[in-house]
Amino acid sequence: MGENQENDAALRHNKPSTEQEISDELDLRMKKYLRGEGANLEVLKDKKLKGQLAVKEDLYGKSAKAAANAEKWLMPSEGGYLEAEGMEKTWRIKQEAIAREVDISSSGKQYDIILPELGPYTLDFTSSGRYMSVGGRKGHLGIVNMINLSLIKEFQVRETVRDVVFLHNELFFAAAQKKYTYIYNREGTELHCLKEHGPVLRLQFLKNHFLLSSINKFGQLRYQDVTMGSMVGNFRTGLGSTNVMQANPFNGVVSLGHSGGTVTMWKPTSASPLVKMLCHHGPVSALAFHANGHLMATAGKDKKIKLWDLRKFEVLQTLPGHANTLDFSQKGLLACGNGSLIQVLRDVSGTQNYSRYMTHSMVKGYQIGKLVFRPYEDVLGIGHSMGWSSILIPGAGEPNFDSWVANPFETSKQRGEKEIRSLLDKLPPETIMLDPSKIGTVKPKKEKPTKQEREAEIEAAIEAAKGMKLKKKTKGRNKPGKRVQKKQEAVARVKRPYIEQKIQEEENISQKKQKTSVGVELPKSLQRFARKKASS
Repeated sequence: MGENQENDAALRHNKPSTEQEISDELDLRMKKYLRGEGANLEVLKDKKLKGQLAVKEDLYGKSAKAAANAEKWLMPSEGGYLEAEGMEKTWRIKQEAIAREVDISSSGKQYDIILPELGPYTLDFTSSGRYMSVGGRKGHLGIVNMINLSLIKEFQVRETVRDVVFLHNELFFAAAQKKYTYIYNREGTELHCLKEHGPVLRLQFLKNHFLLSSINKFGQLRYQDVTMGSMVGNFRTGLGSTNVMQANPFNGVVSLGHSGGTVTMWKPTSASPLVKMLCHHGPVSALAFHANGHLMATAGKDKKIKLWDLRKFEVLQTLPGHANTLDFSQKGLLACGNGSLIQVLRDVSGTQNYSRYMTHSMVKGYQIGKLVFRPYEDVLGIGHSMGWSSILIPGAGEPNFDSWVANPFETSKQRGEKEIRSLLDKLPPETIMLDPSKIGTVKPKKEKPTKQEREAEIEAAIEAAKGMKLKKKTKGRNKPGKRVQKKQEAVARVKRPYIEQKIQEEENISQKKQKTSVGVELPKSLQRFARKKASS
């Protein structure tokens, strides 16, 4: 009897959620997908406009509800982090302990590729995380399929390779080699030699604008449109050579870190930097941007790692430490690499206050060159002096991918359709700016001053000119007549712009009258129907 009562209590405790609880949960999820607050339709007098907006608001509500239902019932997995028990610290947990606890497919993502004769290596992933390009300093280039870890193509260019970057998909990638930048296809065939870029140190590709940007060892920043082949921008930074370059994923602004401790932000339509900020009291050694575009991490030779709020351009947090490479994951983890040590920092509280989350030590003697998080996976790719490696970082990647944004399992037909859509949606270089939300806003109309305001402004300017104190000149140049003449000249100088503006307005009005008075000359066949002017 006692056992039955315990079972009944357990069933009552584990009873399914009521309809009200499910509805409340859906409402919370809907707020995330709604496009702001709904429009106030009660104040509208136009019935037609009111009906059209009501239909739109209803459509937005239905789409938000569908997205909330999909998130609740169809999302296959949830993100998770390392959880410590008691006195345990997450940064003390080793990769061997993680490998023992995860499934077989995840444990296979831990590996080391040792190629000491061809390193150090640099890496780049596609936006879906399915493919990885590798470039060895001694000329080794390759593409790897990360799903089954199969080598698609590798070849030797027999010259220095400084950086590699994928273009809009895995079919094309660019390599910064000794003298020029080359574009190769997936089969290793050389497609283009970009001689205008010169000896490039770093490459970045802006996928929404189809722009390949580069910085060479002479401090020249270049932007090239890969669809048309035209050079969009070519600027001299004037701050010397640098190999610290990163593009902001939020607005497409390219940032450079310089030896003077400054970070400059550039767009292809401006010959001067949009922002020039002093970040460190020494050379900038690494740079990275959060996925939301509002958080920037910099590392300098002054043994400091700083986190910056780009909306106010102020420091949020300063951490002690060295870093030769930085990278943010999709979920906001920050990886810092220096020498043979890797530190991963995490914002636990959500207040941009980063603390140590995980650490990993490479084999002694390995020098880390580049850290890159693999999209949609809890994996960190490491390019180092002896090859490249991969380790597991729980909670790093976005657990659910959107197939309209990046599909790791897309077919060749889907890839072709996506390429056509992205070309049709290509953004012009003029749309690159610090605040892209300004695009589409209306410029406020400047109101013309009234006649009384203009007259008051002229009188105030004349009084200021009359009250102007004149310098005391030498004998013969300080006569009362000379002083009166100078004051009259000052008053005339103040009046001149207002008089010129008035003359210009009168000329515009007369030109408009002339245009309206001049009649259109009719062809001969229709001239007899025109009204004849009265003879004087």
